[in-house]
Amino acid sequence: MATVTAPRRAAAPQIRQTQLFIDGQWVPAKSGKTFETINPATEEVIAQVAEGDAADVELAVRAARKAFDEGPWPRMDARERGRIMMRLCDLIEAEIDELAALESLDNGKPVSDARTGDIPLAIDALRYYAGWADKIHGQTIPVSGNYFCYTRREPVGVAGQIIPWNFPILMVAWKWGPALAAGCTIVMKPAEQTPLTALHMARLAQKAGVPDGVINVVPGFGPTAGAAIVKHPGIDKVAFTGSGETAQIIMRQAADQLKRLTFELGGKSPNIVFADADLAAAAAGAHVGIYLNQGQCCCAGSRLFVEDKIHGEFVERVVEQSKKRRVGDPFDPGTQQGPQVDRAQFDKIMGYIESGKAEGATCAAGGRRVGDRGFFIEPTVFTNVKDEMKIAREEIFGPVLSVLKFSDMEELIRRANATTFGLAAAVWTRDIARAHEVAKRLRAGTVWVNCYDVFDAAAPFGGFKQSGFGRELGERGLDSYLETKTVTVSLDPPGA
Repeated sequence: MATVTAPRRAAAPQIRQTQLFIDGQWVPAKSGKTFETINPATEEVIAQVAEGDAADVELAVRAARKAFDEGPWPRMDARERGRIMMRLCDLIEAEIDELAALESLDNGKPVSDARTGDIPLAIDALRYYAGWADKIHGQTIPVSGNYFCYTRREPVGVAGQIIPWNFPILMVAWKWGPALAAGCTIVMKPAEQTPLTALHMARLAQKAGVPDGVINVVPGFGPTAGAAIVKHPGIDKVAFTGSGETAQIIMRQAADQLKRLTFELGGKSPNIVFADADLAAAAAGAHVGIYLNQGQCCCAGSRLFVEDKIHGEFVERVVEQSKKRRVGDPFDPGTQQGPQVDRAQFDKIMGYIESGKAEGATCAAGGRRVGDRGFFIEPTVFTNVKDEMKIAREEIFGPVLSVLKFSDMEELIRRANATTFGLAAAVWTRDIARAHEVAKRLRAGTVWVNCYDVFDAAAPFGGFKQSGFGRELGERGLDSYLETKTVTVSLDPPGA
């Protein structure tokens, strides 16, 4: 049974921003509506947040459009854009403890994870793209004839950005970084479950010197604020991270305008352990791969394929580690796993656990709620899982691991790829030739070898198949925020 840490509440962070941020101003929603953001550890209301809708998105788009069409940001010396982004990073670093506490309060993740993982990674991503600001350039092309031909890389325009609740501040950085470096302006809708750190980041961006109108943040709900962003003709590009079902809706809504789209969606990632692997390292990697962020991770290694020769021994390791995982108050420094983000997610995960049991899988660890307040779920391991079971096919987005046995590599590749998803995968083996062969044949945007959940701002991240299209991070992450313009100049003398 999971160990529950005794509650030891830290001082709550100061809630500074709960209104919309439009054109450099903090304003209420035009409708006057607000919505509650809930502490998932206690189920108590943290704050009332302004609820933006189409009327507010209209104002935000006007501001972003004016800032792009007439303002200094796209025309600014690129190095100055980079310097402003660097100042933003310094301000985030100076307030890292407050931001970590705010992220933990709103999302439920352990404050130690936010402090040592999410926010440093966000800073790193913004600094990485700040460095790209003055390195975006075109090419000269030797075309036929007496012409000088060159390309320019220009910002796409106003970017609508819709981010999820699982890594709120990190998703802000992943979206803002390439857009700002390219010279775009932004209308962002944070997830309604976790709006607070995005609003705090807007305050820091203004303080860093980002001109008014360049960044606009409109909290609200998908069918109102989100749909208004997607449909607005003044928005040139939409970047969305979230579910495949929502992405399909966005594609339909954006079709009439042929709006540029990038999607980072879900996964059902295979994590493959061969018999010759370092089993201690692989078990630790499997633990992180499924339980990072309470299992609320799009690239979670939720399908653990274990070679039959080591299956029993390896499962014992995984189950033992799961039972020792400390679940409880996210503000307790000893906590390893906090609550799920909200009631809906909690209920969804518990439904999948019941489905696994009903379909005949063995619940070898966990499977129950922790405590009677907050959305806590025990780290859960299912064995005797079959490929056709619901828990092996569908994205659970929670701390639920399905262990599957394999004996033949050809069969393994077929089964690992037998999914509509293709975001990530991992392979654990000492055979380097086999590692490269499996990495080549897995249909996934990221493949880790003898590691899991290793991210770097320089390495592109994104999915195959229904895990999305386009890439975030790295040089490729800039592509969707840039247009390529070809300029061809005749070199013949006038009148010749």
